[in-house]
Amino acid sequence: MGEFNEETGVRRAGRIRQGVFIERDGILNHARIGIHSQISPSTMEEFRVNEAAVPLVKRLKNAGLVVIATTNQPGLTRGHQSRRELDRMHALLQATFDLEDILVCPHDEAHPCFCRRPKPGLLVEASFKWRLNLDRSYVISDKWQDAEAARAVGCTSLLMESPWVGRVHRDFLGPTLASVVEKLLQIQIAQRLMMA
Repeated sequence: MGEFNEETGVRRAGRIRQGVFIERDGILNHARIGIHSQISPSTMEEFRVNEAAVPLVKRLKNAGLVVIATTNQPGLTRGHQSRRELDRMHALLQATFDLEDILVCPHDEAHPCFCRRPKPGLLVEASFKWRLNLDRSYVISDKWQDAEAARAVGCTSLLMESPWVGRVHRDFLGPTLASVVEKLLQIQIAQRLMMA
């Protein structure tokens, strides 16, 4: 909301912050491997947090970034998943990673929504909600759809190598999540030095 100046009666806008959008499946939690794509867990019993990601996300938070998970979950629309189970999974993610937010697109591919990646609706929503400068924010994923969403709004895309990276534009491709996080932090430091 920003600070309120009692003398002038004017509320100053809060500072614009940097965010990092992290794909949920395959990065923050494990997903099963299907023939053409990953398969999201649909029950709490199937849900396994990626423990190796915990210290890496902590480094991002320590760097002052607003950390937000994003996920396409068409199982909600198709009736394959209950909202209660999804909320239980996300409560565990929230507790494990201390995320600022988890944004979900529940729509099927055929739905004409603006939030299903590769469309950038979730990123735009977060920019308003969390006062983020998308030009100075980042997307971490192992899927081409997130790189496309990042490009649409000016975020820097950092992809981890996987069968789902595709051939779309991305700003960085690394072999591991650790290498992607390291590169992001290097870019952030370079940006700060340029603006000093």
